[in-house]
Amino acid sequence: MITMLYADKNGEIYDAPGCQALGRLGDSFKAIKPEDMIPLPDGAELMFLPGRDALYLDGGVPRKLKGRLAVAAILPVGYTRTMLPAYECRPQSPQLPLYGYTAAALYNDEIYVAAVKSADNTKWHPYRYNTPDLKKRVARVKRDLPDNRLVEHLANCSLSWHCCTAQNLFYRRWEAGIPVSPACNANCLGCISLQPAECCPSPQNRIAFAPGAEEIAVVGSYHLTHAPDPIISFGQGCEGEPSLAADAIAAGIALIRKKTARGQININTNAGFTQGIKTIVDAGLTSMRVSIISALPATYQAYYQAKYSLEDVKSSIAYAKRRGVYVSLNLLLFPGLNDRGEEQAAWHAFLEETGVDMIQLRNLNFDPDAFLAAMPAGGRPAGIGEFIRRIHDRFPAIKVGSFTESL
Repeated sequence: MITMLYADKNGEIYDAPGCQALGRLGDSFKAIKPEDMIPLPDGAELMFLPGRDALYLDGGVPRKLKGRLAVAAILPVGYTRTMLPAYECRPQSPQLPLYGYTAAALYNDEIYVAAVKSADNTKWHPYRYNTPDLKKRVARVKRDLPDNRLVEHLANCSLSWHCCTAQNLFYRRWEAGIPVSPACNANCLGCISLQPAECCPSPQNRIAFAPGAEEIAVVGSYHLTHAPDPIISFGQGCEGEPSLAADAIAAGIALIRKKTARGQININTNAGFTQGIKTIVDAGLTSMRVSIISALPATYQAYYQAKYSLEDVKSSIAYAKRRGVYVSLNLLLFPGLNDRGEEQAAWHAFLEETGVDMIQLRNLNFDPDAFLAAMPAGGRPAGIGEFIRRIHDRFPAIKVGSFTESL
């Protein structure tokens, strides 16, 4: 038997012998099977879910373990969840913070999670970040690049918010983020830098200024010159939509390329502002990662609450592809949404039309019930594993992973 986990009121986690573990796809509960799970990955964390009773399967019927809180796992990057935790909300239960809650259980006396490994996370493993020497590394870059507002902002992101992409600037390696835009043209449910006061708190603060081209170029050329496998990325969790700062980015890219031809220039974007994307592409963009949750306009709009349309996103991708930019999708995955029949059909049409190069899988960080309440109703889910398999089968040339890679 795969045994359920639960937590007591103090947050201590236990197993419940004789209670069959349950998982969840959207609003549907499903018995967890061995093939659904992998051992708890290194770097994953377990947490209890406040105000939510744990559910188990008894004679084919979901039942709650009264007074026992549900438990979920939070996965490290490079792992894609396939099932949500099963629980029943108590009256007036609080909205959950912005994490990607994953079903967890006990199997063969070990903790397992409902997930698949989607990429090698060697560069992004937690042990490579927040090291004892990080403060010294931050101080070194501040000396190298004095009086730069971006460096100060990224130093705070590194030391206060523990942002890995920000920290890479100070470790002088791989992909480093350069936030540029305090404004946005969408109002995403899962925005991690700006949430309404009545919702869950944002895990980090949005940038409060718009850096100029020279500030951008100083940081960008510094990183591309010194780092191995260097990438600079516009569009970070601590900002809005970077393409709204297209003129500053384009001018910054021009200054960077006067100093070095080394490395890759990437943008993480919703791609809704096509004219801004064109300006940045024409300046010498190497790669573009487009955030997306659905290829159905109604579902897309329910999440992004945007001032643009899904057709604008397609136009931006088409322009970037024509100019030789490597285009990835940052696909926000939610078990029970993306794997619905109508969603899968729309995805296949979208991929056929756009010809993107890669899909990067991301677990959507949001309270499952609050998310589903905001989404249109839909058909029966097939499961995330089946969703991924069908993409592999239909589009073998599209790479499926989790990270922006050096080209």
